[in-house]
Formats: sequence, C-alpha cells, structure tokens
Amino acid sequence: MTKGPHKRAIKLTGEDVDFGQLRVVEALLFASAEPLSPEDLATRLPVGTNIDGLLIVLQEHYASRGVTLVVTGGRWAFRTAPDLAGLLRVEAPEQKRLSRAAVETLAIIAYHQPVTRADIEDIRGVALSKGTLDILLEAGWIRPRGRRQTVGRPLTWGTSDSFLDHFGLEALEDLPGVEELKAAGLLDSRPALSAYGARARDGDDALEDVEEDGTLTGQPGRREQRQLDLLRREPLDGPDNDDG
Repeated sequence: MTKGPHKRAIKLTGEDVDFGQLRVVEALLFASAEPLSPEDLATRLPVGTNIDGLLIVLQEHYASRGVTLVVTGGRWAFRTAPDLAGLLRVEAPEQKRLSRAAVETLAIIAYHQPVTRADIEDIRGVALSKGTLDILLEAGWIRPRGRRQTVGRPLTWGTSDSFLDHFGLEALEDLPGVEELKAAGLLDSRPALSAYGARARDGDDALEDVEEDGTLTGQPGRREQRQLDLLRREPLDGPDNDDG
C-alpha cells in the first residue's frame, strides 16, 4: 500500500515513473519564466532520473487540458491550449508616450494657436518631422483651424476639446502661466527654457528681456526670438481664416 503522493508510481512503457519526481518537474516548469531543457531539470532531480519519461507523462496528461506542455528547440514549457487562444485575447489601447518633439509642438500649438507648420519650426528652431503632427492629430488633441490668408494659404492648427478634457482645462485661459510652470519645475528641461526660467520675471516684459540678450545662443541679437516666445498666448503675425 502506498502512502502519500510521493510513493505513487505511473506506468510508462514498462517502467515505473516516480510520482514525486513527476511533481517536481511539473512545479519547475510551472514556476519558470523561461522554457527549461532536460539538463535544467536534471539539476533538481536525483542522478539517473528518467527526465524524458517524466516529460512525456506530463505532456500526455496535459494534452486535453487548458494548458499544454510543449517542446521547442529542446526546451519545455507550459502554454495555453491553441484552441482557447481566441477566448483569452484581451484588446487594450496602447499607451504611447509622446516624444519630446511632440510635447514641444503641442505646447507651441496650445499657446500660439492658430499656428502653421512653419510657425512651429520657427519657434522650435528645427525642422518638424512629418509624423509629429500626425501623432497629435491621431490622439485627438489638435485640429485644423483653417488656412492663413497669406501666400500659399498654409493650414493652421489649434487644440481640440479633447485636449482641454484630457488636461482638465475649462478653457485655454486656464493654461498654466510662467510662474506656475516654474513652480512645477517645467522650465529647466532644455537649455533655452532653463535660461529663461532663471531670468524670467512676471509678464511679457521678461520675455522681451531674454529675447534682447539672445540667451539661447549666448550671442546678442533677436535671431531666436520666436524660440523664446513659446509661452506667449498671442497668435503669431498673419491673418487667419477659420474654416472650422
């Protein structure tokens, strides 16, 4: 008479398979984050253990269960039964983190709208990649605001109601000002804004001071005025026609 699970034996091609060893193999495979080879399993079992026999027994036992024991490249692992894959599939929206360029572009649009692509590039000082506006448009945070009545009639952009809802704003007037951004530590993430944050005072006069000194390049002049204008709320020069 056997006593306890460790004394039970399972017949396999005329050879007794120890149930205790079978449980150890099962536990190792279940707990492992990676597939295991017979050599991996052998390190936890007595010398001479019939590893292959134990694996075959487990594979047959789980053949009709919700999980099955499969071997790939000589390594064994438990996997969900293929016929149940459709029931276990979970679809969830993918959370994509905005790139630095996208965040800066969104800030420029929010504070300067309506703006054109050229306006954004002028303020940032670098060319805008083709996909940046597409990402913001796909997120539902920006929308076309009509075409500017200048040469070429460029398309202008502004923020959407979804932008206000996502950031908990009732209106664009609720966007944080310079002092609020400074208090939140958001004006020292790049050299231009760091210089601005170190010298800014309340109101637009501070912006004028920084612009006059040309602190972005360390050179006198106003070449980079628009880069330091990121926090202005007034639209850039040029009449706009809001078709929407």
